[in-house]
Amino acid sequence: MLPGYVVFIVDVILARTTGGITRPNDRWWKMTTITINQEVHLDFSYTVNFTQSAFAIDNHTLRDVLISPARQNARLLVVVDENVAKSNVSLSKQILAYGEAHDLELLSPFIFSMGGEQVKQSMDIVEAIHLRVAEDNIDRHSYILVIGGGALIDAVGYAAATAHRGIRLVRMPSTVLAQNDAGIGVKNGINYLDRKNFLGTFTPPYAVINDVDLLASLDVRDKRAGIAEAVKVALIKDAEFFTELYTRRFELRDFDAEAMQSMIVRCAQLHLVHIRDSGDPFELGTARPLDYGHWSAHALETISEYQLRHGEAVAIGIAIDTCYCALQGKISEEQKEQVLTLLTDIGFSLCCDALKQLDISAALQSFREHLGGALSITMLDGIGTCEQVETIDLPNLQASVDYLLSLGE
Repeated sequence: MLPGYVVFIVDVILARTTGGITRPNDRWWKMTTITINQEVHLDFSYTVNFTQSAFAIDNHTLRDVLISPARQNARLLVVVDENVAKSNVSLSKQILAYGEAHDLELLSPFIFSMGGEQVKQSMDIVEAIHLRVAEDNIDRHSYILVIGGGALIDAVGYAAATAHRGIRLVRMPSTVLAQNDAGIGVKNGINYLDRKNFLGTFTPPYAVINDVDLLASLDVRDKRAGIAEAVKVALIKDAEFFTELYTRRFELRDFDAEAMQSMIVRCAQLHLVHIRDSGDPFELGTARPLDYGHWSAHALETISEYQLRHGEAVAIGIAIDTCYCALQGKISEEQKEQVLTLLTDIGFSLCCDALKQLDISAALQSFREHLGGALSITMLDGIGTCEQVETIDLPNLQASVDYLLSLGE
């Protein structure tokens, strides 16, 4: 449990606005080509707040996000994961009471939606939100508040980003994975044509509020799944964090409150620092360091028809790529076994039926198309550091998959 809350501020700077036309002489209009060099400078700033009991009347976190000296009123459309609502039966009343206490204009009725990956499999929630935006005259200075897991946040974010070319979105993630990864970044999307996140946008949220109380009602699988993203970011960014996760792996297995919250905050911080400092927050290049283990994870989710949680698939993907890095001589056998031990001791299964059906060539090709350009896969160059590789040793990659399959025999 955290006393008060912690705030991280992310500033994403893209480019500087300049422009002009060079006129070399009075006959410039006879030139066949005129080039205007135009760069656009955009600043995005949003807060990620860690708090407890966000809808307690005396908790001003949400109010302070919505209300400022320059803006004294806030119109708010609320979207809630129906499973979160069922697990927190008084949630709607708490939100209404909070709105009344702080003079927020809550648009009625709230939207209750299914959660999980199935919400991203159709346009239903996107169309429902677009309809409400039109019916309630919601403008770009109003807010949409989404309370739910990463999949619902992705879908609602896509709806918010495409209505009026962008309505202010406040995310309130309700799962571990969403609080430390999916809910704090700049991506939104839905699945389409059997491809994960085929339709989407890069649109930063207006703010993120991580309420530790929302995690209390999660089932074991959802609590565990989010830890995979912490293992991932530790492996590619922070050897000291990896050591901490390994040392506390049994506390994490048992979901010790302090260990979990420490993991969530540090994981979120590392993700945010990468988004801010990578120089490519909207992934215009072909490299995606934060997607270590994800080329196969996306395929495994699809093969399993999303019976695998995203974090569960990522854990398997991390294991595959870690085994591969050991075969390539980038990490030692001892380090490989340490990573696999960490994942299994936390409670992840590293073998499943979907893994038996994995076509690594097809999965790599699909991932390349999703990235755009040439194939660029993040691999370890030691514990805590990574590199981008453009060529893959397919026999060694298949050997890595086969090794995991052998563990399940």
